[in-house]
Amino acid sequence: MKPKIVIGLVVAAMVGGVLASRPWQRFGHAIDPRDVQAVAQGADLYRRHCAECHGADLKGEPDWRVRKPNGELPAPPHDETGHTWHHSDEQLFAMTKHGMSRFAPPDYRSAMPSFVGRLTDREIRSVLAYVKSTWPAEIQARQQQLNLR
Repeated sequence: MKPKIVIGLVVAAMVGGVLASRPWQRFGHAIDPRDVQAVAQGADLYRRHCAECHGADLKGEPDWRVRKPNGELPAPPHDETGHTWHHSDEQLFAMTKHGMSRFAPPDYRSAMPSFVGRLTDREIRSVLAYVKSTWPAEIQARQQQLNLR
């Protein structure tokens, strides 16, 4: 085989490996709670699309850990008392964009809808930037560690 072809194949394989890696995906969904513009947009979008279930104050529904009679779990809080910060940015983005049914066990019931076609990727990141901006610095730092894994 000619050296130029071999080099071309090696370079193509390396580029394919980089594009398929998880760090690339995380980079594409980076969510910065210090981005003032994103946080402002996110606050408005949260009020319009999320507050009805998760609360204007991000406190979620009452008794959010106890299933409703229909088997669904109530909407959890998005403040530091909930478990939102236990997930990486990539996971939060995916759950918001696609809803919970795609990620939960088959018997898990949730009213969390998919936002595909309702919010753009940028708008979803803005909502999440707003949510993250409300967390204490210690919680933000702990959640950020999940993004480094």
